[in-house]
Amino acid sequence: MMNARVPDGAEFLTAVYEIDGPASTAQMMAERICFDQTIEAEADLLPHVLQSEIVGQVQNLQQTAGGRYEATIRFRGELLSGDCADLLNVLFGTSSLRGDVRLLSFTMTDGLLSSWQGPRFGLERIRQILAVRTRPLLCGVLKPLGRTATELAELAAQLVEGEVDLIKDDQSLVNQRWSPFEERVSRCAEAIDDRSRRRGRPCLYFAHVSGASETMRKRAARARALGATGLLIAPGLTGFDAMRSLSSDESLNLPLLSHPAFLGASVGSERGGVAPGVLYGLLPRLAGADLTIYPAFGAGYPMSQQDCLSIAQRCRESWEALHPTMPAVGGRIGPERLSELRTVLGSDLAFIVGSRIQKDSEGIPAALREFHRAMRD
Repeated sequence: MMNARVPDGAEFLTAVYEIDGPASTAQMMAERICFDQTIEAEADLLPHVLQSEIVGQVQNLQQTAGGRYEATIRFRGELLSGDCADLLNVLFGTSSLRGDVRLLSFTMTDGLLSSWQGPRFGLERIRQILAVRTRPLLCGVLKPLGRTATELAELAAQLVEGEVDLIKDDQSLVNQRWSPFEERVSRCAEAIDDRSRRRGRPCLYFAHVSGASETMRKRAARARALGATGLLIAPGLTGFDAMRSLSSDESLNLPLLSHPAFLGASVGSERGGVAPGVLYGLLPRLAGADLTIYPAFGAGYPMSQQDCLSIAQRCRESWEALHPTMPAVGGRIGPERLSELRTVLGSDLAFIVGSRIQKDSEGIPAALREFHRAMRD
């Protein structure tokens, strides 16, 4: 992703929106967005000399193939304080309420982007840790809710035996009586470490730590102390700033896996909401996700093949100093879909394998061997 360079040293956030036509209507809406996303007031309430410094400016307006229009709007960097909350508010705060405006993408000039660390590890470092150079990764899921910590640890051991590269808690696992947080993380981390040593290569374990701000910080620190080698966070529930704070925490120094729970509510319809490439790609990457989960096309979710591809591209494309994020697709994926998904999305991705493999009559390790065979074909 190339970020515009501004010769006079000023810094800008540039966003692209899709809006309704015809041209005259699109022009009025683009100008409305400029005000809504800055002062959220009528023009005559702000002196004209200040409008050029504060209100967004329409840079381009062009018709799309679908008969709508793409409006490129530039906002002054001084509007931002460096938090995810500020960024989201300027990008799509008030305009998100309209229902017929869609946020397609955004870029920042280098000075603004330099304050964002992005993924601490990133795609390449995750591959190095796991000693997996080129093939897609396999991520097993500890589920369903209701199993004891001992049962989940036994499941984790079977997943490692089946040669998964990553294991994550299901996002439903928090601190319920069936499987208290500390007992679950401790037992699962121990089982994963033991089986990983036996097979001779590591398997990262992402413990789910989402919760209220203070609770999440405590869970993250405790998970690390108990042996977790990664953290699972749902930024749709906690906020992107919460994920960013854990990514930048030197005392944790763990890779982060972003889960899409509740984010789907922001995708909206084809006419409104946030484009999947932004919601599951750009934003998690900017906030520090080393891997980001999203639904695969053809898996029963309203995700097209192009949506999925756009997310993968946003995760992996060049973005100044930010490491690439590894896209991770899920949705009851079976081995029969791996070739198609790999052809469309490439090999730098992870496949999430959950409940389906638990139903295999041959057992979990055997079911996972089918996935590995499919990836070799």
